[in-house]
Amino acid sequence: MKHPLRLLQAFTLFLAGLFGFFVFLGNLMDYDSNFQFVKHVLSMDTTFEGNALMWRSITTPWVWTVGYIGIIIAEGAFAAIAITGAVKLFLRRDASIASYDRARGWGYTAYGLGFAIWFIGFIIIGSEWFAMWQSSTWNGKETAMGIVTLWAGFAVLLAMNEPAREAETRV
Repeated sequence: MKHPLRLLQAFTLFLAGLFGFFVFLGNLMDYDSNFQFVKHVLSMDTTFEGNALMWRSITTPWVWTVGYIGIIIAEGAFAAIAITGAVKLFLRRDASIASYDRARGWGYTAYGLGFAIWFIGFIIIGSEWFAMWQSSTWNGKETAMGIVTLWAGFAVLLAMNEPAREAETRV
């Protein structure tokens, strides 16, 4: 195997994209279940009773819908970018470093978008701004944290280069 790290990088990016695709499909196929999640988080109706943060709640149904559609579109884009990037990485697995590095941009874009969705969207905005962490029913903070941790590890893996082989460094 000529470039095992490159194969692993393509494979992990593909798996991230596959995950995103399944999440995207799940949101389309079971729209109402996941819409309820967005509705309850934004309306803050299952947070601690009497908490002082209720002024942040959004109880306007069209805002829930726009927010949820935005999440679905972002997850679909994440999946498409990651899978496209994985294919490009795989096809360039034996290419020069410069050519391979250009293909890595797709992975960095995917993981950046993944951070935006699951860290900014679910952890910062959902969990902290809308106090999702207070809900025993509609709390996705731990799930989002696990996903973000994976994207961080995969992004670091994507940034790694194989050491130059002795035969390749000889003049």
